[in-house]
Amino acid sequence: MTTRLLLDEQLAALRDTLSRNETLLEVLNRTATLDLPGWYLTAGCLFQTVWNVVTGRPPAEGIKDYDVFYFDDRDLSWEAEDKVIRAAADVFAGLPAEVEVRNEARVHLWYEEKFGVPCAPYPSTEAAIDSFAATTCCLGVRLTPDGRWRVYAPHGLSDVFGLVVRPNPVLAPRAVYEAKTARWRRQWPELTVLDWPTA
Repeated sequence: MTTRLLLDEQLAALRDTLSRNETLLEVLNRTATLDLPGWYLTAGCLFQTVWNVVTGRPPAEGIKDYDVFYFDDRDLSWEAEDKVIRAAADVFAGLPAEVEVRNEARVHLWYEEKFGVPCAPYPSTEAAIDSFAATTCCLGVRLTPDGRWRVYAPHGLSDVFGLVVRPNPVLAPRAVYEAKTARWRRQWPELTVLDWPTA
C-alpha cells in the first residue's frame, strides 16, 4: 500500500504514477524550457492523476487544466505576467489540455476581490502552494536543469495516495473548499473528504 511506503519510496511511486499521464510529462518538459523563476507544476493535475491511477481510471481523466506557478516579484504589473502567459501559450500550443500560467508574486493584488478574503503577499511559490484549500492539493513538481524531479509536498503524500482530502484552513474560505470537494466527489466517489473544522 503506497500510503505506508517510506518517503523515498513514496517519491518514486509519485514519479511513476505521474509519468503515466503523458500530457503532464509534456507540460513539465515544456515548462522547463521557459526558465521561469521558482516554477512548479501544481494542484489538480498532480493529485488527480494519482487518484485516477489508484482508482483504475485513465491517468488524465477529468483533469480540466494544468497549473504552472512561478514567482517573480521584480515587476508586479499585469503586463509583465501577461507577457509570460503569451510566451507560454506558444510553448504549450498543440497540447490536448489547457495550461494556466500564473505569477504567484501578484496573487495578493486580486485575491480578495475574487474570494472575499485578503491575502498577504507570498514570499515564494512554495508559500502559495501552502495556502491551497486542502492539504492534498499542496503539491508541486518541477524539473531541475539536470532533468531531476524536484517535489514540494509540505503535508506528505500519504493522503494523496490514500484518497483522503483534508481541509487546509489557512487562507481560502470554507465555501471554496466545499465547492471543490463537491466537484471532486462527483468525479471520484472513492474519496474520503474530511469536514471543514468548526471554531
